[in-house]
Amino acid sequence: MDITQMGTVLAIVVITYLIGTAAKQVKQVKDEAIPVIVGVSGGILGAVGMFVIPDFPANDIMNAIAVGIVSGLASTGVNQAYKQIKK
Repeated sequence: MDITQMGTVLAIVVITYLIGTAAKQVKQVKDEAIPVIVGVSGGILGAVGMFVIPDFPANDIMNAIAVGIVSGLASTGVNQAYKQIKK
């Protein structure tokens, strides 16, 4: 993956970050479940992205799902980094 393909992965990170933020607002969702929610959401978005985005960094479904999951979990890392810097 080169720097020109970062935009596609960044889009998944942003979308899953928003999904995680929305899940945080639901009282029934425990904080421990949010990484699972964003990981699964990222996997789904990765699979969809492979078919929809022309320069997606994966050419097969397994790698597309893996890219999506890692991107989704990266959104959790971004959130935690922001919280730590804010302290």
